[in-house]
Amino acid sequence: MDGGDEVLTAPAGPPQPLEWKFSQVFGERTAGEEVQEVDIISAIEFDKTGDHLATGDRGGRVVLFERTDTKDHAPRRYLERMDYPINRHPEFRYKTEFQSHEPEFDYLKSLEIEEKINKIRWCQTANGALFLLSTNDKAIKFWKVQEKKLKKVSEMNLDPQKTVGNGNMACSSNSNSPIPFLANGGSPDKSYNYLENDFSFPPGGLPSLRLPVVTSQETNLVARCRKVYAHAHDYHINSISNNSDGETFISADDLRINLWNLEISDQSFNIVDVKPANMEDLTEVITSAEFHPTHCNMLAYSSSKGSIRLIDLRQSALCDSHAKLLEEPESPGSRSFFTEIIASISDIKFAKDGRYILSRDYMTLKLWDINMDSGPIATFQVHEYLRPKLCDLYENDSIFDKFECCLSGDGLRVATGSYSNLFRVFGCAPGSTEATTLEASKNPMRRQIQTPSRPSRSLSSITRVVRRGAETSGIDANGNAFDFTTKLLHLKWHPTENSIACAAANSLYMYYA
Repeated sequence: MDGGDEVLTAPAGPPQPLEWKFSQVFGERTAGEEVQEVDIISAIEFDKTGDHLATGDRGGRVVLFERTDTKDHAPRRYLERMDYPINRHPEFRYKTEFQSHEPEFDYLKSLEIEEKINKIRWCQTANGALFLLSTNDKAIKFWKVQEKKLKKVSEMNLDPQKTVGNGNMACSSNSNSPIPFLANGGSPDKSYNYLENDFSFPPGGLPSLRLPVVTSQETNLVARCRKVYAHAHDYHINSISNNSDGETFISADDLRINLWNLEISDQSFNIVDVKPANMEDLTEVITSAEFHPTHCNMLAYSSSKGSIRLIDLRQSALCDSHAKLLEEPESPGSRSFFTEIIASISDIKFAKDGRYILSRDYMTLKLWDINMDSGPIATFQVHEYLRPKLCDLYENDSIFDKFECCLSGDGLRVATGSYSNLFRVFGCAPGSTEATTLEASKNPMRRQIQTPSRPSRSLSSITRVVRRGAETSGIDANGNAFDFTTKLLHLKWHPTENSIACAAANSLYMYYA
């Protein structure tokens, strides 16, 4: 040290594991209550600010929630007196809901089109209105949700004591002897007939012109469908993603990715087409697609073979050739009947800075650096205990379940769901060994399984690491067998805070740390 100008600090270690707490639940089931198929949540999405949350369900409904803890509902002094914490965790309340999609029938293909909401994406707000995209298997809709003031005629501007049955009214309050006047201004008394040539003012003056008063008393949220983007996909839509330019978005099905302008619903541009000339030659399909968070010319899409392709829209109109391919080389001798099935990527997410991509396949989460195409920089085992049960999972089709994944806003942690309504949170900072198992219930730590901490290799931007986390058997801490019928497929991390919203059947659970 030289004169106290320099301070030596030890290198910062990995962040401490978060302690998760229950925050809220919407649509909680009572014991033994049967869940209706149409009420099961099929999509969750926070907006960019984190102040609004949208969910979609299999019944085609979209439900909006708004944050309440950021608004000052009570004076600070009052909250302090009540020993209420000033810096509270995110709290939401129900805002409104609307029917986004209805069941349809494609008569040309004799195909029923479900109303189930596959994805929801928030668009930029304008003039206090909320905008969002929602899609089912075939049609994308652009919704505007805005507060409308209900206007109604609240009063006729009459003194009820001076109103006569058929609309006649007394002349004026300063007249001692009321003189009746008809509704059109005429008078039954001939001496006060204004249409006569010798016009004269009646005693007490002329009756004033009375008009009804229109007032805006209460506001009501109205959802209006502004655009419908349909008839552009032969196969089921699995992804929609907004561009950072605020004007365009993409939609992806199994074989094609289309580019749309928000204001043009009758035309789209096909930018990726992997359909072979002969369908018998088809070896992989598109499973997920997302725009880069800041570069409007870049997007990534994943495939059923476990690879991620980055494309640059500046290269060509039809981006059949990728700018970069991210895939993990197959280890020799590890191939089995299930290898390709469990390698299929069900979801990809860009980190906020656009440098990293998180992908989820059936067994693992993988973190990729888009500047390194040699393989993932970290792999997290989600439910390794299921590997011996892959045959059973194939028999009951569970092996085809599509789990979503998400990253924290600071990029230090990743999360994804599993069976028995469990979800996992992993630390992905260098040196972190965080691997937490939580249950979607009011007591999220109930199924925490204590495992000895393992020495982990340091995770740097150039080191590839496989971390197994807290490995478990097929029996949880309470001795219960894992339930493959209850699965947590959908979850989202709040964009700015350590808060997670996840869907367990028809219930929306929220947690904070």
